[in-house]
Amino acid sequence: MITPPEGTSLNAARRERELAEARELVADVLVVGLGATGAGAALDAASRGLSVVAIDAHDLAFGTSRWSSKMIHGGLRYLAKGQVGVARESAVERGILLARTAPHLVRAFPYLLPLTPGVPPGKAATVMAGYALGDALRAAAGTPRRLLPGPSAIGAERALALAPPLPRRGLRGALLSWDGRLADDARLVVALARTAAGYGARVLTRCRALALSGEGAEVRDELTGAVFAIRARAVVNAAGVWAGGLAPSVELRPSRGTHLVLRPGTLPGLRAGLHVPVPGTANRFALVLPQPDGRVYVGLTDEPLDGPVPDVPEPPEEDVRFLLELLGTVLESPVPRGEVAGAYAGLRPLLAGNGARTADLSRRHAVLASPEGVVTVVGGKLTTYRRMAQDAVDRAVALSGLQAGASRTALLPLVGAPAGPLRGPWAPPRPMDARTARLAALYGTEAPAVLALSEADPALAEPVVPGLPVTRAELVWAVRHEGALDAADLLDRRTRIGLVPEDRAAALPAARAALA
Repeated sequence: MITPPEGTSLNAARRERELAEARELVADVLVVGLGATGAGAALDAASRGLSVVAIDAHDLAFGTSRWSSKMIHGGLRYLAKGQVGVARESAVERGILLARTAPHLVRAFPYLLPLTPGVPPGKAATVMAGYALGDALRAAAGTPRRLLPGPSAIGAERALALAPPLPRRGLRGALLSWDGRLADDARLVVALARTAAGYGARVLTRCRALALSGEGAEVRDELTGAVFAIRARAVVNAAGVWAGGLAPSVELRPSRGTHLVLRPGTLPGLRAGLHVPVPGTANRFALVLPQPDGRVYVGLTDEPLDGPVPDVPEPPEEDVRFLLELLGTVLESPVPRGEVAGAYAGLRPLLAGNGARTADLSRRHAVLASPEGVVTVVGGKLTTYRRMAQDAVDRAVALSGLQAGASRTALLPLVGAPAGPLRGPWAPPRPMDARTARLAALYGTEAPAVLALSEADPALAEPVVPGLPVTRAELVWAVRHEGALDAADLLDRRTRIGLVPEDRAAALPAARAALA
């Protein structure tokens, strides 16, 4: 029987056992929040030999980390704003993910900027110069070109071959660039949490922090209602947009980023992403992102969020209209509203600043220590989660006087990643058909173990929803090894079936069967 690496499986039985342990011990580090940064902090601390308890009120990747554009980008947009340090950090972290820590989840992907009449030659030249600077960042970060090709200008015929929905009339060609892309942002968080568990971290979902101090937290088990204390020598608050509620001295200004989910077949033949210039701005672009399951994501907006922070933000209709209208500027035919199968919105945990617009606020992360000794990490981007986690743990270790070495996470492959650095794109060790190749892109070296489930029980090889590639075996795997505790965990985070409401409804029976 093929099994996961020792100690990395998360499930209900392990949660129950480790929750009881967490109530009795004094951990070196308590991490609050299990998005990318929080799970990354748990891994960082545990891999230094520290005892770690990591909690979340909901589930792995419940918040902002699952609502991204799935891009792992090299910081080009920050160069345009003069934020050279942020841009370089992004390029370095992208290279680490591509070459060593998660090459099974992060791959190079092509993007086109269509040269339509709305993009005059002068603007095209400026953008191309920016792409060249981005390629220089790649080189400075030490990322091999075999992992990330350079930019180029292409003619209209090749542009249409990569993106058939582009308009024929007036198309002069396109600017082709490459950047990193995640197969699934939530799966990155799951891999981080499981890798942390493999180093001994106690990873506990459905545990809500009610109050924090420098010595731990008051916590409520959301499954039983029990309230108890978790004691720790250092506390890292990585709760994202909810961080200010646990550390009142931290002032955040969240912004909403909305994406549309287009039905499979809406943009037929699209083999590259698109950069769509936002009219009236110099350096803002929307993204069109084809997905392996045939869906297409279109995003994203950048609007301030006023009022209370919701658990699951709702994308407003005005965002949907804006993105559809913007998309229409680079297509032969506009996309009807009925082709929008779903939409999602994420909230960026931006540190409040002097910018009039959230789009103007810096994406540089900040590590802040409260008078009570709680270390809070906010800001940043998904691409730089590892560096954010490292800086937060460094600060917590220094404040608490813990004995720990330097961070090791730049060298640690995540669960599913091959051992050792890569010079070229990762590929499975043996030829695979389309089904197993898809599993390899999501599970990496664990794909054979997922496949073995369906080979042992043919019923598990069946798709969860007709027409979608997710199988029942993937749901069972998520329950046994990835910490899924309910149907929402399975459909909204371990898989992305839940992005389309009717698909989610159709998949509920299979999710309940897997949990049983």
